[in-house]
Amino acid sequence: MRLSLPLLATLLFAAPPVFAQEKTGDPVIAEVNGVAIRESDLDAAYAELPEQYRQLPREALLVPLRERLIDDELLRAEAERRELDRDERVARELARARARVMRAALLEQVIEEASTDERLRAVYEEMKAQPDFAVEEARISHILLESEADARAVIEELNAGADFAALAKERSTGPSGPQGGDLGYLRKEALVPEFAEVAFALEPGTYTKDPVQTRFGWHVIRLEDKRRNVPSFEEVENRIREQVAREAIMAYLDEARSKAEIVIDESFAPAAPAAEPGGN
Repeated sequence: MRLSLPLLATLLFAAPPVFAQEKTGDPVIAEVNGVAIRESDLDAAYAELPEQYRQLPREALLVPLRERLIDDELLRAEAERRELDRDERVARELARARARVMRAALLEQVIEEASTDERLRAVYEEMKAQPDFAVEEARISHILLESEADARAVIEELNAGADFAALAKERSTGPSGPQGGDLGYLRKEALVPEFAEVAFALEPGTYTKDPVQTRFGWHVIRLEDKRRNVPSFEEVENRIREQVAREAIMAYLDEARSKAEIVIDESFAPAAPAAEPGGN
């Protein structure tokens, strides 16, 4: 039985090695007993850092990373001197690490070969043909006020015939006030939920008869227009590349399996998990 796609993706891409980018000129940043440590090694080490560290300015991490690379080389050299690669356990781990790097390199190549401009554009055209590809957008104006009472007073003025844009310029505490409250065209997911639900439910040319409260304050909302907008290639390029990569990997594995001789031990069953201490 084939693995499900999410599980397959997890197994294939979990903790992939980071390949250093080829550089035009790759300066040596340190030498340890004659072994060069290059800027590309530093780049790869930075890319492997947990996300929370990569939020820090890169320059602040360069010296600590260089020192870590120096320590790594010292440890590697000593392990080589002790011939630890001859240890059976170490040899198995080295084989697994080599296999992991080779798999990642192959998948990188498979994906690169599949991700031609022609293929990416063709997938985009296929997506455009789908009825749900276009995204609903709304042009919205609002007047932001500090209290419900102030918002209701504005609604009373609108009911009496006051101009929405003029009231926004005069009363709104939000940054869109000088533009008559105009927020431009927005997608629903770009707005806080309580604001979006009300705004997108309005008919063009109408405004809310009751104030809408969000964490920003109290809003009087007017829907100016609605439209269906087709996302550009650039807006969905990352999604397309992910789709092409998935399809390329699955196709490659299907072909590889069809050519391989695979024997499965049907009697194999995973061992039952050990009972927790104190359990019944």
